[in-house]
Amino acid sequence: MTLTLISHLLCPYVQRAAIVLAEKGVPYARRYVDLAHKPDWFLAVSPLGKTPVLLVEDEPLFESAVICEYLDETLPPRLHPQDALQRARERAWVEFGSAVLNTIWAFYSAPDEAALAARRSELAARFTQLEAALDPAGPWFAGSRFGLVDAAFGPVFRYFDVFEQCGEPDLFVRLPRVQAWRAALAQRHSVRQAVTPDYAERLKQFLLARESALARRMGSAMPA
Repeated sequence: MTLTLISHLLCPYVQRAAIVLAEKGVPYARRYVDLAHKPDWFLAVSPLGKTPVLLVEDEPLFESAVICEYLDETLPPRLHPQDALQRARERAWVEFGSAVLNTIWAFYSAPDEAALAARRSELAARFTQLEAALDPAGPWFAGSRFGLVDAAFGPVFRYFDVFEQCGEPDLFVRLPRVQAWRAALAQRHSVRQAVTPDYAERLKQFLLARESALARRMGSAMPA
């Protein structure tokens, strides 16, 4: 089976699929696309014009949740739990991760300091909810088993590595379970290899180019 992951260098949803592919240990090709200038071949395989797209032979699958579920159903080892109720619970927390990514987008797009502070508070509240849901034994969301929820949150925490470098406060200082989970994910090979080595610098440049409160704060903090 030939697999090609159509990717964007900064897309967190692409990272989810790349993490799952790495956990499965299967070879795959990666093809990058510029979403600001979408080529015709990409629009032909991506009905929504978004990444990721997984080409299975010549059959395109789009939407990261669908891609990850397909990979988990067809390739070992299984990342979802066998119990149907627990499986449904973890699918729900994957969707929670998507909601957090939406809030992160609103955070770095906030036009002024008031909106930035509001989105920061919203993110802090979401991570407090997550603290209560995490298995206390760790190191992963469900304890000793790395699962699709872990794949969904690896890209989430990667944003905060850059945000904190730019002077943003640590939102996890009073959340020991989230802190431990974040640290474990940062060391997981599948999470580390999901982005290119220059990811952090690319994300900084992307953020600086936006007309946002965060961009202005970053610009003022950088040396002249």
